[in-house]
Amino acid sequence: MLVFPNLNLAEWRAKALSFESEIAKAVVGQDRAIRLMTIATLCRGHVLLEGDVGVGKTTLLRTVARALGGPYERIEGTVDLMPNDMLYTPFIGEDGRPRVDPGPALAHGENLAIFFFNEINRARPQVHALLLRMMAERSVTAFRREVRFPHLQVFADRNKVERDETFELPAAARDRFFMEIRVAAPAERAMRSRLVFDPAFHDVDALIGRVDEGILPYDRLAELATAIQATIHASPAIEAYVIGLWDVLRDLAGNDIAIEGVDVARLVVGGASPRGLSALVRAARANAWLEGRDSVVPEDVRAMFPVVMGHRIFFSPIYEMRRDEISPALHRAVFDAVPIPA
Repeated sequence: MLVFPNLNLAEWRAKALSFESEIAKAVVGQDRAIRLMTIATLCRGHVLLEGDVGVGKTTLLRTVARALGGPYERIEGTVDLMPNDMLYTPFIGEDGRPRVDPGPALAHGENLAIFFFNEINRARPQVHALLLRMMAERSVTAFRREVRFPHLQVFADRNKVERDETFELPAAARDRFFMEIRVAAPAERAMRSRLVFDPAFHDVDALIGRVDEGILPYDRLAELATAIQATIHASPAIEAYVIGLWDVLRDLAGNDIAIEGVDVARLVVGGASPRGLSALVRAARANAWLEGRDSVVPEDVRAMFPVVMGHRIFFSPIYEMRRDEISPALHRAVFDAVPIPA
């Protein structure tokens, strides 16, 4: 059994819950999104947020970055952004000669902790390719050397409303995101009224500025993530349950899955890979830890399934436009097909 003498997991759990509480001061009505962001952070996974304009995606990401602390950089997705814009910043020096400084991805060297890509679908595929390497390998090559980012976590958001001059992420890029989290306006009328009428929420910079920094020290998160995965137990029954879900996803028609208006034999063209299922188990363990348990239960798996596996199950083009409608129905059908372990 692995031992982590430098980590008191009870103390770190208290820090993680404090992390969530602090974020909730600036981001109200988004408890589910905050919990998911915390789990992704505890698993060292990258996150893509999506939702309508003005629902608080950027505020949530900025607040999480502040609560984590550490070197932080942000870049705006635009149609004319090129990969080198992430790596180099050319300018004219005081002596009139051209100069090149490190760009946003390299400004902090290997200490970069949070890289926030705003409106990622406005950037070109060439930019996505560079970001994909940063996410997958936590490294880039620039200035004739390889720069590694051991603490890096990438946050991005996507505007699904506008389609002009946008470039949707390819399957390989989406798969590199540990979670895709949807953010919507709060359902509670009182919360929505507070966001509209309370002046505290009209100045986002001041709101975020009141959040404590470094609640979860970014340079200890890798060690904490390893400890959580090593100490939270998944029983043989849970292992069988997860593999059972995987088996059904791999052969929907053979497992009598039925979704109204969908030919399930033609629905899924890829996904549900070992990497995706591994991410699901990691997220379930982190959720169990936050809930104060030392073992995974089926509810942990089911709670994490939509945000970890949803974007990793690739539909055929005829059904892709109906993803928002079909995905929840598919998840329910898969859950119904696999008995919950006692």
